[in-house]
Amino acid sequence: MRHNKKFNHLSRKKGHRDSMLANMTISLIKHKRIFTTLAKAKALRVYAEPIINRAKKDDTASRRLVFSYLQDKNAVSILFNEIAQKIADRPGGYTRILKMGNRLGDNAKTCFIELVDYNEALLTEKKETAKKATRRSRRSGKKAAAPEAQPQEQAAE
Repeated sequence: MRHNKKFNHLSRKKGHRDSMLANMTISLIKHKRIFTTLAKAKALRVYAEPIINRAKKDDTASRRLVFSYLQDKNAVSILFNEIAQKIADRPGGYTRILKMGNRLGDNAKTCFIELVDYNEALLTEKKETAKKATRRSRRSGKKAAAPEAQPQEQAAE
C-alpha cells in the first residue's frame, strides 16, 4: 500500500532527488527564473518554498538550517540579504510556474519557474492595468441632480 506517499519521486533515488532539488533551488535563488519540466518544477516548489519562508527570520539557526539543505554560501547570503526583504510581507506563494509547451525531443511538458517578486515585466504590466481601471457607476444621474437643487434653496434663504 502507498499510504502517505504523495510526492513525486521523479524516477530517482532519494540521494539523487535531494541533490537535484537542492541544485535547482540554488539556481532559482541565483537566477530568479529557471527553465525545466513541469514535474520537476512542481517538485521544486514543494522543496523550495519552505526554505524561502525560513529566510524571513534572519538568525543563526535559520541560516544553518537553510545551509544544511542548500550547501552553498552564496545562495544562502543572497536568500537572506536580498530575497528575504522582498518577500517579508508575502504570506506564502513565493514561486510561480508558467507553462511553455512540450519539448521537441521527448514531448515533455516544459515550464518556467520563477520567484514571484522578481518578474519585472509582469509587475509593470500589473501597475499599468491598475492605473487604467476606472470604476463606473450604474446609477443614472441622481447625484448630478441633487447638487443643482441645493444652490436654489440657498438662494431662496
